[in-house]
Amino acid sequence: MSGENGTGPGIRLLLFDVGGVVIDFDFMRAFTAWEPISRLSCDEILRTFSHDLAYEQHERGDISSAEYFTHLRETLQLQDDPVRIEAGWNAIFLGEISDTVAMIQAVREQLPCYAFTNTNPAHHDTWSIMYPGVVSLFREVFASHRCGFRKPESGVFDYVCRRLCVPPQAILFFDDMIENVEAARRSGLSAVHVRSPADVRHALLSLDCALPLT
Repeated sequence: MSGENGTGPGIRLLLFDVGGVVIDFDFMRAFTAWEPISRLSCDEILRTFSHDLAYEQHERGDISSAEYFTHLRETLQLQDDPVRIEAGWNAIFLGEISDTVAMIQAVREQLPCYAFTNTNPAHHDTWSIMYPGVVSLFREVFASHRCGFRKPESGVFDYVCRRLCVPPQAILFFDDMIENVEAARRSGLSAVHVRSPADVRHALLSLDCALPLT
């Protein structure tokens, strides 16, 4: 591809990340929800929480949500209250990113649209129920906990290409994490680093897609 948000020739389908691209989220909402049941302050929870090995295992489906919540209880010094721990975990979602949703609604009639998201069973179930319109945008949602891979791991985009039966050069991928964008490009996909809906719009217009007016 020729530029940071450019597109390669022969694009036949679009692949979107979900969190940060189509749905907005904020982990501080979880930390705030957990503070009343933790020995730690909200700031201490923020400093202690990390995308550690257990987090990655949860996103690959290697451990269950119940197992991960036990890990959170121990790490963040939470009360043994599974309902409130899970409620805090699922409190992160802020809403659809409406401009991007509108663009996908328009472009899905012109190019097949799919999603590929790093997620886990609890989050996937939650946002699928909260935002059914987002789920319906895509012909298929590749969820990391079902695939057994998470971005930007080696081989993850090869897996998606095999499932979609297309070469990597046929896919334009959108993600808000630069490491995932770079991994996609190394695998031969065209990829856009999404910092705002404007990045999505610019890339789709470069494909001569008809989009709603802003």
